[in-house]
Amino acid sequence: MVRRRAQGEDVVVDPLASNDAKMTLELTSGGLLHLRWFHGVDILVDDARAAMAEVNDLCQQERYPMLVDMATVDSVSREARAVWSIPCSASRIALLGKSPVDRVLANFFLGVHVPPCPTRFFTSRTEAMDWLSAGA
Repeated sequence: MVRRRAQGEDVVVDPLASNDAKMTLELTSGGLLHLRWFHGVDILVDDARAAMAEVNDLCQQERYPMLVDMATVDSVSREARAVWSIPCSASRIALLGKSPVDRVLANFFLGVHVPPCPTRFFTSRTEAMDWLSAGA
C-alpha cells in the first residue's frame, strides 16, 4: 500500500495488495515530487515498479523534479535499482541518503545504469533542494 498526497489532499492507493505501505508520495503545491521510503524497509523490484507507476499516475503527463528520501531504508535490491533506469515523469531526481555507504551504493548505481534524467546523490536535504530548484 502506498499513501499519496496531491496538493494537500490525502489519497490512499493500493498498487500491491500483498504489500504493506513502504512509502509516501507527495506532489507539493510548488511542483516538487517527494517520494519518501519508510524507515527500515527493503525495497524490492515490485516496490520500485509500484513507486514509478504512482509517480507517473500522479503527474498525468507533466514532468516534475523529484526528491527521493531513502536515508532510512535497509536495502534496495539490484532488480529494484534497475527499475529506476526506466524513464518516468521526473525531470530531475535528487537521491537523499545519510551515510557514506549510501553514497557508495548510489554512485555505483549511477555508474552502472544510465538514469532517465539528471540524477544526483546528496546527504544534505538543503543541497538536494537547491540542486532540484536550479534545474527548474
